[in-house]
Amino acid sequence: MNYEPIRKPDISKIAVKPNLLDYKKFREKFRWEDVRRELEGFEDGGLNIAHEIVDRHIKTPLKNKTALFWEGKDGENEKYTFYDLYKFTNRFANVLKGLGVRKGDRVFTFMDRIPELYICLIGALKAGAVIGPLFSAFGPDAVKDRLKDSRAKVLVTIPRLVKTVHEILGELPDLEIIIIVNKRKSPYDLQNMEVRYEELMDRASEEFEIVKTRDEDYAIMHYTSGTTGKPKGAAHVHQAVLGHYATAKYVLDLHPDDIYWCTADPGWVTGTSYGIFGPWSNGISQVVYEGGFGASHWYSVIEKYKVTVWYTAPTAIRMLMKAGENVVHKHNLKSLRYMCSVGEPLNPEAVIWSLRVLGLPFHDNWWQTETGCIQIANYPAQDIRPGSMGRPFLGVTATILDENCDKELLPGQEGNLALKSGWPSMFRTYWNKEELYKSRFKGNWYITGDRARKDEDGYFWFVGRADDVINTTGHLVGPFEVESALIEHPAVAEAGVIGIPDALAGEIIKAFVSLKDGYTQSEELRIEIKNFARKKLAALACPKEIEFLPSLPKTRSGKIMRRLLKARELGLPEGDTSTLED
Repeated sequence: MNYEPIRKPDISKIAVKPNLLDYKKFREKFRWEDVRRELEGFEDGGLNIAHEIVDRHIKTPLKNKTALFWEGKDGENEKYTFYDLYKFTNRFANVLKGLGVRKGDRVFTFMDRIPELYICLIGALKAGAVIGPLFSAFGPDAVKDRLKDSRAKVLVTIPRLVKTVHEILGELPDLEIIIIVNKRKSPYDLQNMEVRYEELMDRASEEFEIVKTRDEDYAIMHYTSGTTGKPKGAAHVHQAVLGHYATAKYVLDLHPDDIYWCTADPGWVTGTSYGIFGPWSNGISQVVYEGGFGASHWYSVIEKYKVTVWYTAPTAIRMLMKAGENVVHKHNLKSLRYMCSVGEPLNPEAVIWSLRVLGLPFHDNWWQTETGCIQIANYPAQDIRPGSMGRPFLGVTATILDENCDKELLPGQEGNLALKSGWPSMFRTYWNKEELYKSRFKGNWYITGDRARKDEDGYFWFVGRADDVINTTGHLVGPFEVESALIEHPAVAEAGVIGIPDALAGEIIKAFVSLKDGYTQSEELRIEIKNFARKKLAALACPKEIEFLPSLPKTRSGKIMRRLLKARELGLPEGDTSTLED
């Protein structure tokens, strides 16, 4: 399916000029060494993410600038300047030091999106710890797997969630201390190993000498799930902040006066790379909303805080589409100037919808937990080709390799998406799984596990995960293309496509769809959607079967879990489901 490109804006007519004006020129002169010089580091070398995102601003006029606008789920509001963050994170670093935390110890958080979560993560980095943010919706097994594998020494949590931890304490021999943050002062009696955050912070000094970590010291680990086995801890180092800083500047196009909102939870890599590190390394004010999704609530946040740059996920955009246009018109969203999307490929229809309804297109970009920062993106000063991931970031080399990952393919040919290793935010290992880590590389190439193609102009197009691609009658069909066609039908809110075994065709295509409000499943609608897709796609790419579901299984980061659809369809093991949305 081909869509007309969305032309780049006339730069001479827009008030805020993009940081990246000429992609080719910037790409030719870009050097990571120059990015390093825009940051500060330590006099004797070395780098600490917390210093770059908070402490270095204290010596500048940014000291008294609002860093965090916090909107609580019950309507509470709090503001923190960079100087506030500096003092609070120093206090928490002192708390950890007093509890015996040393450089390299793992400190995990298991909390809602309250300001204390951000204070604890940054303070732990100052103390030289390796941080691990966990989703507040995790169940006991998911928490246990991550704390046990990482051998976490400290866990910071809240009264509502500590009961989950109590269920698994006997299986966590390395966990020594549980810090209870009781922001809302709910009645709670401390148990064994537990200490009160508020009491410790009250006694802690606001002065702290940050631990002088080196570039290659571990800083953060995010666990990523697979089809089989336990979650894998992708570990990143302090040098990763170069990638966060540069991509936030040139892809998210953050400027000094922006009010930025990333909707991701820090339990997902986007929520740290671009909900903490990217914006604050650029000295940007950002909004954190504690509550969950709701179209009206989200638009209200944008309106209230006059959000200018918005970063969210395709699933959220489709849910906004499902909520309809009437709710949009009830809010003043004129502050928005730039919008980006990540989490899974953004369907072309969503880009066109946002341009029509919100007045701005969403700019899709692509990266992974393992890559640490954005690798391929659509940029503000370039045309958008709806459905494309965009072009590689300035300091990134991306290519398409053949089936054996030996040979680079020509434009237009589908194969394995690979990245040349060496960018600063590349993960340095899977925790305790070094052999698995090495298996992800072939020569100098990191093999992403995604299939894609590149066009003549260097735009990359996602096809699907390598294990999602459907082989039907000898033809390879990417599920994303089929899903994109299906959601163009006015009744379809979401679509997930899989291949199921067939004696004649090898595999046939089956689609699972959820409907928009106001539509009811019927055989007539099923036939209508099939015929609609047939007009959009080649005959071999049309779904042979369509099943209606109330909603599709998704991760909390918004990815439709095709492997779970397939496992349930075929009665196979479901694998790790710890990141499954409630």
